[in-house]
Amino acid sequence: MPHFDFEGHRLAYTIYGQGDRPMVLLHGQLLSQTMQEALARSLAAQGQRVITLDLLGHGQSERPDDMSLYSMGQYAEQVLALLDELEIDKAVIAGTSLGANVALEFAALAPDRLQGLMTEMPVLEHGVVAAVMIFAPLLEIMVLAKPVVRAVSAIWSRVPRERLPLFGQIVVEALAQDHNASASVLQGLVYGRTAPPARLRRTFAAPALVIGHPRDPLHPFSDADTLSRELPNATLLQASSIFELRTRPERLTPMIAAWLDAAWDKAGNTPQRRGMARPAVRRAIRSGRPAGRRVGRRRAAAG
Repeated sequence: MPHFDFEGHRLAYTIYGQGDRPMVLLHGQLLSQTMQEALARSLAAQGQRVITLDLLGHGQSERPDDMSLYSMGQYAEQVLALLDELEIDKAVIAGTSLGANVALEFAALAPDRLQGLMTEMPVLEHGVVAAVMIFAPLLEIMVLAKPVVRAVSAIWSRVPRERLPLFGQIVVEALAQDHNASASVLQGLVYGRTAPPARLRRTFAAPALVIGHPRDPLHPFSDADTLSRELPNATLLQASSIFELRTRPERLTPMIAAWLDAAWDKAGNTPQRRGMARPAVRRAIRSGRPAGRRVGRRRAAAG
């Protein structure tokens, strides 16, 4: 797996597809770029160039046991360093859960390097309470029961992953990882901000695709809906569940690919083209048929 150096630490990444319209696709908390493999391959088959990255403390990247190295802002800096490493001027930055919030931080950090913003399951104001309830006990277990956690990790690390389906690989990889680093990741994120504040989010002018799904207290659809209303040039898309883009992304891939094409179509960002585009975009989101490159400011949903 290719890698690059960020402030003395090795970060791993993978490139799917080719072309001059790159998209960086980020994983969720305590997971890895493996969780985005199905979507990355599906988008690459649609002609997109997708780059997945293991953020520090995750996957095949280095996993230092130092909580001061982990924050949303530092993760955004790692994405910027990846663009510099690959000599990419602008990219669409996308992510799921943790990755969605890192994408928002990137929009605050380097708006001049942002071509578009795709956030799946962002964790904002409505999801904070659930996040505390879920991750605080998990952090306590990792810190106070290290021998048990270490033994569990050792057992899962012996499970062969090559013959497992992709979702099985994601689960086993998460359970088998070094949880000393995982505890540091959780501690670092607890002490930092979760996402840019709403007043700042409202200034993100880049084209945005916000993906939410129902029945998930950590990633409530209300957070996705609120974000789509805050961002000036946003489309709201509903996935059937957290698993859809992990296991069967084919239904949503044409819609995402159509949005990506539009995000790179600078002419489509003019007010006149935005007004002309709305009906076509609604049809694409609802029916699953690509709408071409005419995408502007709008909101739509798919069941």
